[in-house]
Amino acid sequence: MPERRNILITGASSGLGAQMAREFAARGRNLALCARRLDRLEQLRDELLAAHPGITVTLAQLDVNDHDRVFTVFREFADELGGLDRVVVNAGLGKGQPIGSGRFDANARTAATNFLAVLAQCEAAMEIFRAHDAGHLVVVSSISALRGMPGNRTAYAASKAAAATLAEGIRADTLRTPIAVTTLFPGFIASEMTAAAGRAPLQVSTEKGVRSMVRAIERESASAKVPAWPWIPIGAALRWLPLRMVAAISG
Repeated sequence: MPERRNILITGASSGLGAQMAREFAARGRNLALCARRLDRLEQLRDELLAAHPGITVTLAQLDVNDHDRVFTVFREFADELGGLDRVVVNAGLGKGQPIGSGRFDANARTAATNFLAVLAQCEAAMEIFRAHDAGHLVVVSSISALRGMPGNRTAYAASKAAAATLAEGIRADTLRTPIAVTTLFPGFIASEMTAAAGRAPLQVSTEKGVRSMVRAIERESASAKVPAWPWIPIGAALRWLPLRMVAAISG
C-alpha cells in the first residue's frame, strides 16, 4: 500500500477535520487544509508547524457550496504540493428540521452541502486522481446514513446516505485501477457540530473517534463504521430493525 504523503482535508477548521489534520501531521504528512474560516485554519497551521516543523501545511478559504471554487482550490493545492495523494471529503452540515414543518430552507442547505457539494469535491478529486492514475478518495458519511431517521435528522440522514452511495459508485468504477475509495460511517463523536445537540449516548471524545477514523483511512478500507465498537454491531442492527424501533431509539 503506497504512503499517501500529500493529504487534502475539507472542513478542516474545527472538529473532526481539524483533529484529522493533527493525526496526519503527527505521521509526517503534508497537508492541504480548507474551510470557510480562514482564521481558524491559520491558527491550526501554526499549531501543526510548531509541533511538526518538517511538514508542509498549505491553506485555502473555501465554501464547498461554491462548486467552481472547489475545482480551483483542489487544482491549486495539487500544484503547490506537487500532487495530491489523498482527499478527505469531510465538510458537512448537521442542521435540519422535520419534513413539512415549514423549514425547507434548512433542509435544502443540508442536502446541498452534504450531497451536491460532496459531488463537487469528489469530481474535483477524481479529476486529479484519474490524470495520475493514483490516489485515495475518502468520503465521510454517517452511521445515520444506514436508515431513514425521524425529526431533525431526516434530511441529514438522507444526504449522508446519498454521499455514501456516491462513494460506492466511484469505488465500483475504480475497482481495477490504483485509485482507492473509502467511505466512513462515524458514530457519535464529539465535535463542534454535535455540541449544540448535547451529549449523545455512546458518544466518544473527538480524539478517540478521530484516531479510529484515521486508522480506517490508513488501512484504506472500502468502508468502515467508526469507532468499531459499538458501531459495527449497532450498524448491523440498524439494517434489520423494524422502522418503528429505529424511530423510537433515534427520536
